[in-house]
Amino acid sequence: MEYRTEDGTVIGNVDKKYESRNPIARALMNGFLSSFDDLVRRAGVTSVHEVGCGEGHLSARLARMELNVRSSDFSRQIVEQAASLNPSPRIKYSVRSIYDLNPETDKAPLVVCCEVLEHLEQPLRGLQQLSKITGEYCLLSVPREPVWRILNMARGKYLRDFGNTPGHIQHWGKKSFAKFVSQQFEVIEIRSPLPWTMLLCRPYPA
Repeated sequence: MEYRTEDGTVIGNVDKKYESRNPIARALMNGFLSSFDDLVRRAGVTSVHEVGCGEGHLSARLARMELNVRSSDFSRQIVEQAASLNPSPRIKYSVRSIYDLNPETDKAPLVVCCEVLEHLEQPLRGLQQLSKITGEYCLLSVPREPVWRILNMARGKYLRDFGNTPGHIQHWGKKSFAKFVSQQFEVIEIRSPLPWTMLLCRPYPA
């Protein structure tokens, strides 16, 4: 299995889930995107910061919703690819690690961080940084375990690693992820589009 790394970390989407023509994969992604769209609309904001934007698929989607988007990722390779694949006057791309986010420059009414925390060696530190730059709402998603690995193994993927996708070093079920996030945010809505957990949260009062 070939995948890209930068500074020893897997970058981008290992599985091209956004481009897949497989009808089952498309159905799963449609469920994810439907929940995503609903929660973004519930937030009711006009500007967003997507942290860990990858190839820019969600940033482009947010721009098509007529939101102003700041998109960041630690990987220069990925940011350059995102800007090339998904150019938009509504999107401003930058190279930033989640650990280096600064409320003075990176704060936004809605912060989106999807499919990122499972890659972090220090997920709580990452979550703490997200809380510092969240103005009103934070939208988070991670693979839902063990369903994610079971489905990977069912399609014959990553069998040597018991279905674990390369680069995933943190694993949460729905309840355990909500408990983890509640250390820094008030969880106001939980969605479970198979096979993900998606949360809409807001910062605790200062």
